[in-house]
Amino acid sequence: MKEKEPVKILYITQEINPYIRETEIAEVCRQFPQYTQEKGCEIRTFMPCFGHINERRNQLHEVQRLSGLNVIIDDNDHPLIIKVATIQATRMQVYFIDNEDYFHRNGIAKESDGTFFDDNDERGIFYVRSVIETIKKLRWTPDIIHINGWISALAPLYLKTSYASDPFFANSKIVYSVYGENFECAIREGFNNRVLFNDIEPSDVEMLKGEMLKTDTLNKIAIKYSDAVISATDSISEELEAYIKERGIPYLPYEEGNLPEKYWDLFCEVYPELNKGEKED
Repeated sequence: MKEKEPVKILYITQEINPYIRETEIAEVCRQFPQYTQEKGCEIRTFMPCFGHINERRNQLHEVQRLSGLNVIIDDNDHPLIIKVATIQATRMQVYFIDNEDYFHRNGIAKESDGTFFDDNDERGIFYVRSVIETIKKLRWTPDIIHINGWISALAPLYLKTSYASDPFFANSKIVYSVYGENFECAIREGFNNRVLFNDIEPSDVEMLKGEMLKTDTLNKIAIKYSDAVISATDSISEELEAYIKERGIPYLPYEEGNLPEKYWDLFCEVYPELNKGEKED
């Protein structure tokens, strides 16, 4: 009899403790992947290699066999570097998406003076497409993809359009977590056009038109293409909550102490094989 494979879970996030500390996202993305790994799942976890991460102290090193890809945005080539480190206490590996132009800065979304980076849209596009292409290069097929943070928010769009028929992702279930991020910043006009890629139609990204980037807009486009939603904050807007309910997909509202057991229950609802502890032959 063929040995049953573990359920594979991909985590796409912008922050993980100990590399980024003391945020909702960093704590969730430290605790829950470890929980699922201890439950017997096979996991891969990705975050950007922000400039204020101490690579020497955290023992990051480049994975040369995965690096070297170029991601094209707006007809410009952007080189991708992949690094990896291990959270020693848990043996949890974390992959880092690196690019000198996009991530070698001290802030995640802003300058030290509070000014938002005007290329935050491109940074999100580059990060998400880089993760997806790296997963393909790893030849690893995720059953569940858990997406966290504004910089990851375009992942459901790409996965359900450009990569919908790709055998690596065709059957993946997408869970999107909403956090208490709340910003509105000016970006260069044409975000909706820069997002366009294989099989993405202009009508798919109509809500990204304009010169302002808002977290609720990113949340909505992520939710539109997700299979389930988690509220990881008590500050979700009424408009966004109504949008989630309108979608009619599984939804876990916020409540104190709902991590990690209730997250696990939602994952089991979305992907019932998870509840069996192992997949069918």
